[in-house]
Amino acid sequence: MQEFDDIYNKQITKKYTKHEIKRLSKGKERKRDIGAGRPFKLDIRNRFLMLLVYYRLYITYTLAGFLFNLDQSNICRDIQKIESLIKECLPIPQKIHNITKRLKTPEEVEQYFPDFLTFIDSTEQQIPRSKNKRKRKAYYSGKKKRHSVDTTCS
Repeated sequence: MQEFDDIYNKQITKKYTKHEIKRLSKGKERKRDIGAGRPFKLDIRNRFLMLLVYYRLYITYTLAGFLFNLDQSNICRDIQKIESLIKECLPIPQKIHNITKRLKTPEEVEQYFPDFLTFIDSTEQQIPRSKNKRKRKAYYSGKKKRHSVDTTCS
C-alpha cells in the first residue's frame, strides 16, 4: 500500500490537472469551459486503483463494474481517459493487438506469451449413435454404452 501511495501522491496528483487540461483541449473548439459537464463517479485515486486492478488481473468490464459500482461503459471510458497519464508514471504492459488468428500450437502461444504454462481440460460430449458401423465404432466411448466426441480445451 505504501508503493501505491507514493506513486499516487508524488506522480499522479502532480500530473493530473495538466493531463486533464491537455486531454480536454484536444480536437474541436469547446462549447463549454473545461470542467463543465458530468463529473466522474470515482475520484482519481479510485480510478487509478481500478486501472491497476484491470491491468493486473485482466478482468472483464462487467466484473470491474461490479467491484467499483459502475456501469461497463463507464469503466471503459474511465480507463481510456486515465490510461495515458498512468503510462507516463508507470510501465504498463502493452495490449496485444496483432493477434488476429487463433493460436493453435504451443510454439505460437510461447511466441506471444513467453513462460506461459498450459493446462488442458478434456470432456466427452454425447452424440447420437451413427448408422455407419465405422463411425459408430470410432465414437463408442465404452462408458454406459454411449457414443461421444472428446472435446479438448487448453
